[in-house]
Amino acid sequence: MTLEDMFSLKGRNALVTGGSRGIGRMIVEGFLAAGCERVYITARKGGELHETAEELGERVVPIQGDISTLEGIDELVAEISGRESKLDILVNNAGAAWGADYLDFPEDGWDKVMDLNVKTPFFLTQRLHKLLTAEASQDKPGKVINIASIDGLRINPWETYSYQASKAALIHLTRRMAARLVKDHVYVTGIAPGAFPSNMNKVARDHAEASAAGIPNKRVGDKFDMGGSCVYLASRAGDYTVGETIAVDGGIVNAHLPTHFADPAGGR
Repeated sequence: MTLEDMFSLKGRNALVTGGSRGIGRMIVEGFLAAGCERVYITARKGGELHETAEELGERVVPIQGDISTLEGIDELVAEISGRESKLDILVNNAGAAWGADYLDFPEDGWDKVMDLNVKTPFFLTQRLHKLLTAEASQDKPGKVINIASIDGLRINPWETYSYQASKAALIHLTRRMAARLVKDHVYVTGIAPGAFPSNMNKVARDHAEASAAGIPNKRVGDKFDMGGSCVYLASRAGDYTVGETIAVDGGIVNAHLPTHFADPAGGR
């Protein structure tokens, strides 16, 4: 057994939605480090998308588009299908958030978030089924990784109603999709990130030290944490993990001691 046997992605191709920045870019960098042959990235904004592709090299292929609609999904699938006869790895990372007071929360803040965070991962995976199963086998399964959030595992203090609901839905959808797609040798898993610096998580990006104070291991996440976790799930090392969503959060969900359990004398 070698590290390459376990973690190499040589000869494989991947699609990472929302891959031009933040967590998506971290995942792309991890896949490249593991030897991925080609990584397609998507985003609505072409400038940043193409800048990222240029920075990361010729193995990164940018495809601009809006996958929040079925029309946009179909356009992306058509583009990938015109370039590839199979797709080894799909990472459903593109997402949106919305915060507003409960009494003022708008319908468009509900629909935008639920569509991109739940509807898009389902229908993009469905429409890529032919490519994902083209060369999938028990020895070399296809992989789908849904990027959820720890906000789908526990309540956060902010009034981001549709975001938290969407991420909880995506975690359960991951289980349901896994139960169906395992029959076709496509394994569906998820990652629930905690505090990673990104445009969506400006607190972790702009106030990393303050953010780290509330995390059990006392730091925010970086590209090694996210890239490594995705490489694990995408590679041979993760072939026996099916339907599970892994919290990658420095211990917030599973190692955080609730305040009412803390020793008032400061012993914990």
